[in-house]
Amino acid sequence: MKLNRIIMLAALAALSAGQDAEARTTESLSRDWLFVRGDSAVYASPDFTPQGWETVNLPHDFLISQPWVPPGADEKADLNNSMANIKSRLSSRGFKEPGVAWYRREFAPPAEWKGRRVLLDFGGIMLVGDVWFNGQKVGKTDYGYLGFEADITPLINWDGPNVIAVRADTGKPENSRWYTGGGLYRDVKAVATDPDLYFTRHPLHITTPVVSEEKATVRIGAEIANRHKDMKQIPVRLTVTDQKGDTVYTAERGLAFSRRQRVNEYLVDSITLASPALWDTETPNLYTATLTLLDKDGRPTDTVEETFGIRSLEYSPEFGLKLNGKKTLLKGMANHHTLGALGAAAYPAALEKRIKLLKEFGFNHIRTSHNPYSEEFMDLCDKYGILVVDELYDKWTQNFAGGRIDWMQLWPHDVPEWVKRDRNHPSVVMWSLGNELQMLWELPYADWGVTPYRLQKTLLNRYDTTRPVTVAMHPRYRSVETDSIPAPLALATDVASYNYRYMYFAGDARRYPHLMFYQSEANHSGMGPNWYGMDLDKVLGLAYWGMIDYLGESAGWPAKGWAQGVFDISLRPKPDAYFLRSFFKPDEPVVHIGVVDSDKSLMWNDVQVGTKTLSDHWNRKPGSHVDLYTYTNADEVELLLNGKSLGRRANDTADINKRNRIFWDSIPYAPGTLEARAYRKGEAKPVATHRIKTAGEASRLKVTPDATTWKADGTDLMHLTVEAVDKKGTIDPSASQLVTFEVEGPAEIAGVMNGNITSDELSTGNTRSLYQGAAQLILRSMPEAGPVTLTVSAPGLKTQKVMLKTE
Repeated sequence: MKLNRIIMLAALAALSAGQDAEARTTESLSRDWLFVRGDSAVYASPDFTPQGWETVNLPHDFLISQPWVPPGADEKADLNNSMANIKSRLSSRGFKEPGVAWYRREFAPPAEWKGRRVLLDFGGIMLVGDVWFNGQKVGKTDYGYLGFEADITPLINWDGPNVIAVRADTGKPENSRWYTGGGLYRDVKAVATDPDLYFTRHPLHITTPVVSEEKATVRIGAEIANRHKDMKQIPVRLTVTDQKGDTVYTAERGLAFSRRQRVNEYLVDSITLASPALWDTETPNLYTATLTLLDKDGRPTDTVEETFGIRSLEYSPEFGLKLNGKKTLLKGMANHHTLGALGAAAYPAALEKRIKLLKEFGFNHIRTSHNPYSEEFMDLCDKYGILVVDELYDKWTQNFAGGRIDWMQLWPHDVPEWVKRDRNHPSVVMWSLGNELQMLWELPYADWGVTPYRLQKTLLNRYDTTRPVTVAMHPRYRSVETDSIPAPLALATDVASYNYRYMYFAGDARRYPHLMFYQSEANHSGMGPNWYGMDLDKVLGLAYWGMIDYLGESAGWPAKGWAQGVFDISLRPKPDAYFLRSFFKPDEPVVHIGVVDSDKSLMWNDVQVGTKTLSDHWNRKPGSHVDLYTYTNADEVELLLNGKSLGRRANDTADINKRNRIFWDSIPYAPGTLEARAYRKGEAKPVATHRIKTAGEASRLKVTPDATTWKADGTDLMHLTVEAVDKKGTIDPSASQLVTFEVEGPAEIAGVMNGNITSDELSTGNTRSLYQGAAQLILRSMPEAGPVTLTVSAPGLKTQKVMLKTE
């Protein structure tokens, strides 16, 4: 009987898939947009003929290719008129001039779409944007981190061309505290459904109120629009499949319909699954729910599909966070949304590369500072088991929330769009409504943010009640009355989220035992103590700020952005990345050498974020002595130079300021090999080793692609690392030649980068200098499959040809 039921379910699912294929049609509009910088109202007219406009493909960031704008003469403050470390009006925006740009594209919907409801779906327009269709304004976003849709059905010209025109405005320099990018930085799609019976935007609401290893309850709701007047019930078909694609549940039922309300929410089904595959950070199992609406004749009219995970969340001041009943610590980072050489262009492949890198080093958490990331990012966090603190805003003011309309008009629209979009993602474990705003005097209602928070939370809870809600706070002045108690907003939120000030947790917990604590930002310079200094049995965890270097928030020219991360802007790990790895992955033996190059002290937001600059090569000045660290989670480290022991030192795990980092001062330099061996107590064999070798002069280029497969879908990326190596294959850290890239075949250069945040080179074009012997190339596939030949050359180095293939 069980086998027959499985066969029946599979047959029903296959039949459903075939019947439902045409119920909803989605077409990507990512290619062949015409683009121009500048502004004119005539660009919206369908009769306007662009001349000299550039052809671009989405995602596209129009700011990234603009020239750097150094500080002006009036911004040079020192007597020598030097520009070194000078801030300007564009320091926060990455020394790129904000502005306006336009996009235009012709759109020819398939003939079979005639008579259907047709939408344009925008993933986002940076920073604010407006959309015209055939000269009529059909949509806009006043906060470009969220998407929107526009119904263009009555405006379509079925006998001739249709024109989509988009105006993107990146605002004034003061409208953001970081580099935002600009333009159509996410995908644009056309969607066709039945005109009378269809699912609304972000229609599904999937929850798992009962979760155990033995069984789970899954509740699936949907928001449906029905324009029919003669339907008493709405037939809905539901199919749930597991990660392998096997059908675990299928049913068809009728939903009672009230003609008084054309759009309504329905509980479609509540199902019980035996022995469910649970979602967590190590085994992120996913299910897929597919819902199809049927008309009275049984014809499919619309279908939607959503992945979800079965998992439980528990929060308590006693244990912090439990995932599926197990204590879980957030080991994370808080970064802005941009992607190095690509700027703000939200390529899923670039997001995936970052997530995989973070997982490799022990991260399990990302805080989306300080705005919603793309939907594709959320899907990837579901796929890889990343826990997300999903953040909506920076400050609750017009100036920092798009800059176009008053924030009090903005949030009632943004909260539903944001929550409905992200609530079905198992990766989302907490909502965050804002950042470092609790002391702004201009907040509405004059109570330091408490009432605005409660208003937003009330609306948020209309759409989701399964997660706590917080606001990240930087309590330089914790309360207007005294610095000894938390700000009023900290006492109002579900979780007390402090940026940097973990040292207040213990005292605040004694005064307010109901509080739960999360270090929503932690500084690099305090790394180690700001982890071990928390009560790890009770706190939720932390997010280290800016762990991947990024454009914007520059401490001053010539730096184009933030450089205090443990990964540089081209994603190469710095030595400190292995220090972090040593306590984020305590069960994996780690040892890594970091040689001290300089000791910088940088204050940012009244917090010391600067730290020692380290490198892990062994090309030093002859006759010199160096200071260095060995990072390890083992008990002891032995340091050897050219096979001769320089001593063996213990990991002082009792001192949180020294734990997992052993300092070695005045080590004499000699060319050859420096080796660190890590040992467990009582064991003769090392559990981990790290060697750095002296490199000779570079003789050739080494090019390493990051993947073996590459999809010919027009958006997939291939990241390639270029290194200048000597005859033995060791990277020459002194190599700085200009590298030239030539591409033949169905691919194009999406970006070029190296780890030097002070470089004046652009990340567009086909050249990039080596920095410390390395550079990065990012290629984008074309829609056509075929062989790709990459030629990489640099003066004095052997040219390399790399054969690739898109499939």
